[in-house]
Amino acid sequence: MITSVLVANRGEIACRVFRTCREAGIRTVAVHSDADADALHARVADTAVRLPGAAPAETYLRGDLIVNAAVAAGADAVHPGYGFLSESADFARAVLDAGLVWIGPPPGAIEAMASKTRAKRLMGLEPLASDEVRESDLPVLVKAAAGGGGRGMRVVRRREDLPAALEGARAEAASAFGDGEVFVEPYVENGRHVEVQILADTHGTVWALGTRDCSLQRRHQKVVEEAPAPGLPEDLTEELRALAVRAARAVDYVGAGTVEFLVADGRAHFLEMNTRLQVEHPVTEAVFGLDLVAEQIRVAEGAALAPEPPRARGHAVEARLYAEDPANDWTPQTGTLHRLAVPAGVRLDTGFEDGDPVGVHYDPMLAKVVAYAPTRAEAIRRLAGALERSAIHGPTTNRDLLVRSLRHEEFTSARMDTGFYDRHLSLLTEPAHDPYAPLAAALAEASGPGRSRFGGWRNLPSQPQVRRYALGGEEHEVHYHHTRTGLTAEGVQVVHADPALVVLEADGVRRRFEVARYGDRVHVNGDVLTALPRFPDPEAQHAPGSLLAPMPGTVVRLADGLITGSSVRTGEPLLWLEAMKMQHVISAPADGTVTSLPVTPGQQVEVGTLLAVVESSRP
Repeated sequence: MITSVLVANRGEIACRVFRTCREAGIRTVAVHSDADADALHARVADTAVRLPGAAPAETYLRGDLIVNAAVAAGADAVHPGYGFLSESADFARAVLDAGLVWIGPPPGAIEAMASKTRAKRLMGLEPLASDEVRESDLPVLVKAAAGGGGRGMRVVRRREDLPAALEGARAEAASAFGDGEVFVEPYVENGRHVEVQILADTHGTVWALGTRDCSLQRRHQKVVEEAPAPGLPEDLTEELRALAVRAARAVDYVGAGTVEFLVADGRAHFLEMNTRLQVEHPVTEAVFGLDLVAEQIRVAEGAALAPEPPRARGHAVEARLYAEDPANDWTPQTGTLHRLAVPAGVRLDTGFEDGDPVGVHYDPMLAKVVAYAPTRAEAIRRLAGALERSAIHGPTTNRDLLVRSLRHEEFTSARMDTGFYDRHLSLLTEPAHDPYAPLAAALAEASGPGRSRFGGWRNLPSQPQVRRYALGGEEHEVHYHHTRTGLTAEGVQVVHADPALVVLEADGVRRRFEVARYGDRVHVNGDVLTALPRFPDPEAQHAPGSLLAPMPGTVVRLADGLITGSSVRTGEPLLWLEAMKMQHVISAPADGTVTSLPVTPGQQVEVGTLLAVVESSRP
């Protein structure tokens, strides 16, 4: 019987596994990097073991350190989470060799399926050789052989772009997974990404737990997932289940896993088998009434599954909430997550609590929000409404994108495919700010501590009080008055104003605005404003053509031969910045000359750090 489990991962992954372990009466052991010393997963575990270092390759990818931590903490089992080590046969063997229970598939099954190239060959498919790609093969997808989450993926539509795509994919895969192997496969345009959850025991039983649709992807990263996959013909659904079971039986699979497909023109194209639990597993749990982590533990203890899985009921939809800025090419964001609260009735899986920092070292996903209902339409409506009403105070997030995606007619009618964001992203991210948000922010501030009721009141008519805010890239100037009866503003009735709540009535419609301020950032319902000083700081100005770091990170390399004085052309890559396991290219904004290059490879930079200045050659 398992009595103590170490989870070989961090964040939301570890917290979710710990929740099941606590319910089962199993002690929990966390591992943490120096950067994660006070992270939620380290705080909630019964025991936490330090892994020296900060970068993933130094800590969470070091199987030897994690096995040593399990032994030192007295754990008798290791759960790999959903991280890279969950698909490492060497790590599974090391756990077993240490006399610990491995809550995962046999090392041989992992070895057969963990490499996407080996998995394809096992299913009778052969990846393209990168040096044999012809024009007729295009478009193709360059893909990391190990890992997942869209890391190391590049779509190539022109043959001349293939070498750069291979180089970039190798670098990103090596950074994320410690393995730079990549391969090439045909890119199926506008297919649906459908997967089958499997669960197998040591007694020969394999469950195929329905389907999931994960077609809403941006940069090959899943954004919205649901179960079951809607609108599939029953014969195709049965074919997907049969193929998934066939893949599992082919490698004598044990435990939880996922078999992924692209569905196009009524056909199923095998993609890969993930020998682990997936991030999106909660939607399957919801419709089957299962705890998949509990089932993993039972299987690891030798228990037998029932001959048939439980019956699926209802529909579940999951949205991934990321700290990223849509106005800045979706770059990951860091800072303090002051508040994360969702309405009752939905499931929140997260690795953060209010006040936790969102750092630069790891994935920018803040949480998964899951809604379940008897029908798909009800589940979608419930999730969109919950996200819209959630309090998310801190780094900029993709919340608005999630809400609009869930309400888009193409999604609600189940006509989406993997090209959904290629077609709709620009419209889904158009700013839509509340015009009364700046006024609510100003009135909340005016009623704050130290502001007496008559602090701004004058006996004679005077100029209004003025506040300035930045919202959606624009500056908003707000005017209001202090009077004998309180605060007033033109065009509205101020029904109530205190630092946390402002109620305004305009044209007979009364509206509530919840307000929270952290430094110069003000959250008003779903809008985030920046309070501007009355007099701008001249030192904060930058020369034209200045390229500033859009996020904290590490300068991993400069373009070959790039020095001060180099001539560059519009769009030419100048340097590469790595943050949250992804590389971001900083390109020249115009034709011109590099007049300043104050950074070097390996240098850590913060948001707003000057990376380079390109003086335009055009007037």
